[in-house]
Amino acid sequence: MTPNKVETPTVDEVEALAVDGLRWLLAGARDAGEDGGIGWPVRPSDDELEPMLYNGTAGIIPVLLEAWRHFDDDSYADAALRAVRGLAESVERVEDDSLYFGRTGTALVLRAVHDDLRDAAAGAASDRALELVRARFDGTRWSEWFDLMGGNAGIGLGALIAGAEDLAVRAVEPYARTAEETAAGVHWAWVDRPDAVARMHHMSHGTLGVVYGLAAVGHATGRTDLVDLALAGAADVVARDEAGPDGFLVPHSDPWDRPRDVVERYNYGWCHGPTGDAQVFRLLRDLTADPTWSALADRCWHTVTHSGLPERLRPGFWDNNGRCCGTAGVLALACDRIAEQGDSPEFAQLLVTDIAARATRDAEGARWSNVEHRADPSALEPETGWAMGNAGIVRELLRFVRVVRGGEPDYAFTWPDQPTVRRR
Repeated sequence: MTPNKVETPTVDEVEALAVDGLRWLLAGARDAGEDGGIGWPVRPSDDELEPMLYNGTAGIIPVLLEAWRHFDDDSYADAALRAVRGLAESVERVEDDSLYFGRTGTALVLRAVHDDLRDAAAGAASDRALELVRARFDGTRWSEWFDLMGGNAGIGLGALIAGAEDLAVRAVEPYARTAEETAAGVHWAWVDRPDAVARMHHMSHGTLGVVYGLAAVGHATGRTDLVDLALAGAADVVARDEAGPDGFLVPHSDPWDRPRDVVERYNYGWCHGPTGDAQVFRLLRDLTADPTWSALADRCWHTVTHSGLPERLRPGFWDNNGRCCGTAGVLALACDRIAEQGDSPEFAQLLVTDIAARATRDAEGARWSNVEHRADPSALEPETGWAMGNAGIVRELLRFVRVVRGGEPDYAFTWPDQPTVRRR
């Protein structure tokens, strides 16, 4: 998919693009329940509404809160409240308890709406969601997943943010007895299946996602043993670096989890690459006095900015605009660096220009299509949610506008695995 030829957009033009993205999102909302609730499917062509944080309604509500605060426009708050009515109904019926795919993520979003918009029903639904999460723990895990996105690390983070510190500790303690020693530290199986021999290393499903959960929970609760375990996990990943001394690049997994035509050996985004790795190193920087972590975050950024992205150098190299695996996720880190370190906005502007060039804009608004290079046609249907769709992209565009204008760099809703900006 070739981008449109566009000039570098002004900040006002980026803001207008975000408004068009919000307009497309709101136009695609569907009725959810009989009390005026709304929700979204993953794609407009899908029949079912999707509640999850990753690519469903729970991930769309934060961008509505973002727009409400950014524009001081109550229509976005009203939409968030309507979305919460539909989301609250999902608490009892979903089968997953995780941060990104289940109740824990839903609980955090409901709690945010309670806190920001004083919605008592959202708070009650959030409490109920966490009550169910607590009841479904078997003492080791909630499901076969054992990572940040679908398993204990994410549930621990969510519980911590929600104020349930006892649940947060219970969620991450099993990592102490399931850790596998390596030459440089420890790592973990990302899923409990006999055929899952690969060990992943990065944020979404790998060791660094577990490190993030252990470090955050351990530091907040005074459990130095959990922090030490996190540091041992980080040491394993650091030892796998193949791009030093200036850069930082670790393979997707070992043994390689997927064939090359499905997943490349080296990735660069939030999920399996140095963009997400840098977020872990930012957290460790904030929790320790060790300058090593700042240096590692800088090395991650060196690799990202010298990788060639957002150019699509070859099929499968950089085919995603979204927050999880694509350009919007890199933009999030770029804005962190502008706010914390005074970086030039030049690379962030390059990312925004690419996002603008790849937008489809018409009377319905703006949306983005990702690419599956092995399919014909390769352009995928636009998605609505945080991971691959409008919600994640628009959220980062709005923040870029604020940061470049010298405004508030923090989000209305802080994602659990992205540290807040460290004030200088």
